[in-house]
Amino acid sequence: MTILASELKAHTEPRLHGEVITSLPYDLYIPPDALEVYLETFEGPLDLLLYLIRKHNLDILDIPMAELTRQYIGYVEKMQAINLELAADYLLMSAMLIEIKSRMLLPKPTEVESEDDPRAELVRRLMEYEAIKLAAQKLDELPQVGLDLMVANAYFEKIVEVQAAQVSMEDLMAAWQNVLKRASHFAHHKVGKAELSVREHMSQILRKLKEHNMLEFSALFDVENEGIPKLVVCFLAILELAREGLVKITQQAAFTPIYLTINQS
Repeated sequence: MTILASELKAHTEPRLHGEVITSLPYDLYIPPDALEVYLETFEGPLDLLLYLIRKHNLDILDIPMAELTRQYIGYVEKMQAINLELAADYLLMSAMLIEIKSRMLLPKPTEVESEDDPRAELVRRLMEYEAIKLAAQKLDELPQVGLDLMVANAYFEKIVEVQAAQVSMEDLMAAWQNVLKRASHFAHHKVGKAELSVREHMSQILRKLKEHNMLEFSALFDVENEGIPKLVVCFLAILELAREGLVKITQQAAFTPIYLTINQS
């Protein structure tokens, strides 16, 4: 495919409403700082110092303070020139560099054999900062959940069949004693004759269980309206139903309420 120079020029020429623009509009205003670009950004004065050291291949253990101070102050002045509000720690670092530089220029007293290097504290802080920065870069390079990789999720329904605890004879007798204790509060002295059938009570209990599916043990006894004989017959009917396997007597744990259900098995 061949593209003529005239065609290329026609496609690259600036146009406004279909007309080629050959000169700038007379009323076009361009701010003085519109085309000024500042690329380097730093997270603090230590980051700027480390950048200058690595850029000019300086030995971090033997920093030439005069050159480093000059470059650092030059960058600070450049940032101020573009109306960038500098934090106080940048200016504080400038004062610290000038102090270290002046201490290194002062003549050392002859009677002092050894003196701590004024740059030692600065070197220590720079090395710690560089180690932390490298560690942060390594962490940032690790795959991130939701960005570089996705976590697989799977849903499954787990059905747990809860086995009811077996009812001990002690718990059953304790429940029966509780029924008798409640019945004693409603005792009456009517004298009469009645025929009580265990089989009839068994049928009544089965009808109640078919109607409600599950009933608490004490709910099968009408302690307010029935006398002790009927309660005894009802209790015998429950025992007979359990013996014949027609009902199940269960409870969640020891000393918890006892329930009766129809045995489906």
